[in-house]
Amino acid sequence: EQRQRLGGFYPTRQPAKVSSIIEIPETGTYTLFDKGNPKPMSTTMAFASLLRKLMKMGDFGKRCVPMVTDEARTFGMNAFFHEFKIHAPFGQHYTPVDHDILMKYSEAPDGQMLQEGISEAGALCTWIACGTSYASQGCPMLPFFIYYSMFGFQRVGDFIWQAADARSRGFLLGATAGRTTLNGEGLQHQDGHSNLFAISNPACIAWDPAFAYELAYIIEDGIYKMWGQDKDLIYYISLYNENHPMPEVPKHLTCGVATKEAVLKGLYKFQEAPSDKAMTVRVISSGSIMQQALGAVALLAEYGVGVEIWSATNIGELNREAFKAERYSRLHPMEPKKSCWVNDCLGDYDGVTVISSDNISQYHQLIEKYCGGDVVNLGTDGFGRSDTREKLRRYFEIDSESICVGALTALARQGKVEPQVAQDAMDKFGIKYERQDITMDNDWP
Repeated sequence: EQRQRLGGFYPTRQPAKVSSIIEIPETGTYTLFDKGNPKPMSTTMAFASLLRKLMKMGDFGKRCVPMVTDEARTFGMNAFFHEFKIHAPFGQHYTPVDHDILMKYSEAPDGQMLQEGISEAGALCTWIACGTSYASQGCPMLPFFIYYSMFGFQRVGDFIWQAADARSRGFLLGATAGRTTLNGEGLQHQDGHSNLFAISNPACIAWDPAFAYELAYIIEDGIYKMWGQDKDLIYYISLYNENHPMPEVPKHLTCGVATKEAVLKGLYKFQEAPSDKAMTVRVISSGSIMQQALGAVALLAEYGVGVEIWSATNIGELNREAFKAERYSRLHPMEPKKSCWVNDCLGDYDGVTVISSDNISQYHQLIEKYCGGDVVNLGTDGFGRSDTREKLRRYFEIDSESICVGALTALARQGKVEPQVAQDAMDKFGIKYERQDITMDNDWP
């Protein structure tokens, strides 16, 4: 009798079925960026705009929990202070230094935002409590923890693993991402490896969006899977602080698939190559370095080379899907070989593909073997450095000019242009082989 009151002989987990008790926002909620915007903005600001919209959506909105440890204003969330207030059980008993401005720091017992202080470890513990509340309390809450990306998987990766083990559901936003995009902050802050770390966590799906509409589709997909399908997932999203115009959603198809679906598959063709060029290369990019990829189009056009631009929103999931396809084929020898999205998109090709992003090259290697032809892998390997974005990108060889030279050199190796063409481009752009790395060469003056 006592055993029955305790729930039987084995521990059981009886989480709330969120899909049956919470109405999630309709698809139209996430179309606010579909038409693009010529006014420059960052993906961080796009996230803040979308989250603010979600938090105003009735019962669902009340369950969204934005969390920050530091620099909420850097993440464009200063408007949240006044509108949603910071949760403080006993209210606000001091006058903040910004008390005389509209978007002042404001605390209240019914505040919706959590300001955890500068402790990512403490914040992750709160995030876990919030992300598991659907099971522990029968009260679903959806945490959005935004932080400097370098201080996530690198600093508190063990807590993220614990979150997965506890079947947490929610979003981790790695802001000020990129080894060259967060300029001037050097070795301590510049992150180029969180997306690679993330793939080691089975419950984590890590995204690297370049454009605002990609970001909106990703957040919609995460909410639908976590709360609409009751899947125990963690969505990690890299956010960048570089402002640039946001394009509209491309209307063409990628391998017969519409852009939105292809974005969520992890890869799509953003821009077709012009048909009037003698030869064509493919450039795959993500995050803020997509702007450098687009900049390489005009440079390569001067050499008679057209460029196909591909956006890789999720290299990690492309790799996971390919691995599953390989396993299926290995264990079904009587059946035709199973394909995967990355191979469908990039496999049947004998030309040149350049992959460049603000991540280390090992991240790109997750899909390299599925690309047909010759691949040029440009990544941000090494420690970060304190300098301007332009100089950082030249140092790590991921700027437009480096993409152009990489493509021309590969074309020369294929015999499609003379080697001198690539050399002349190097001379023109001032790109040299010699590169001093004072963080590793042990040659301090």
